[in-house]
Amino acid sequence: MQKMLSYVRRAVDHYNMIKEGDRVAVGVSGGKDSLALLVALTQLSRFYPEKFEVVAITLEMGYDEMDFSPVQALCDRLGVEYIRVPTQIGPIIFDIRHEENPCALCAKMRRGALHDAARKAGCNKVALGHHFDDVVETYMLSLFYEGRISCFQPVTYLDRADITLIRPLLYVPEYFVRSFAKRHELPIVHNPCPADGNTKRQEIKELLKNLETTMPGLRERIFGAMQRYPLDGWAPDRTRKKPREKK
Repeated sequence: MQKMLSYVRRAVDHYNMIKEGDRVAVGVSGGKDSLALLVALTQLSRFYPEKFEVVAITLEMGYDEMDFSPVQALCDRLGVEYIRVPTQIGPIIFDIRHEENPCALCAKMRRGALHDAARKAGCNKVALGHHFDDVVETYMLSLFYEGRISCFQPVTYLDRADITLIRPLLYVPEYFVRSFAKRHELPIVHNPCPADGNTKRQEIKELLKNLETTMPGLRERIFGAMQRYPLDGWAPDRTRKKPREKK
């Protein structure tokens, strides 16, 4: 737990993600990343100098086989409010629209529903579970498939939604998230999405894995280049003084 909190606190400090009085909604899909983020942020909220609240929000995608009752039990143990929002996003995309490239539309619909739920819950920030490998893969996806040097930002204010998105796991490698989830027996919910594992992102993941057999540390160098360039929004505030611990 200590190492995970160290990763998360470093990201929170470097990018000024959390301020006093924030109410942070964690988007909990039931996967390892969002569950690890929920646990880490909840633990951080108990000692971080700038006090904040954590709320867990799950969008139910319309798949009957997804059972979120173990996630409810986890939230009960953590003392975190858990909000479940029923949707029909899955059936709409695959059964009604028969989308050939479903991921973009699915992401757009989920974003809108999550932001609405967060606002209704009185949250001013939404924490997403994008980790270190997601950052590098997204950068490479933009470069290879869009011809752009681009990536999502650590902190993004959405003026239309009046919500700030934060990504506290951005320093955490995927292998560590996987290990953390297993070690803490997090209740991962299987995702039955037909497109799961059959995406351009998976192709990039495999490409990076193959390249690292001859170029070890490639992901770290790409990530470092994004911060040194710096890519818009990616220059870390390494000089920020940590807030004094409140007695």
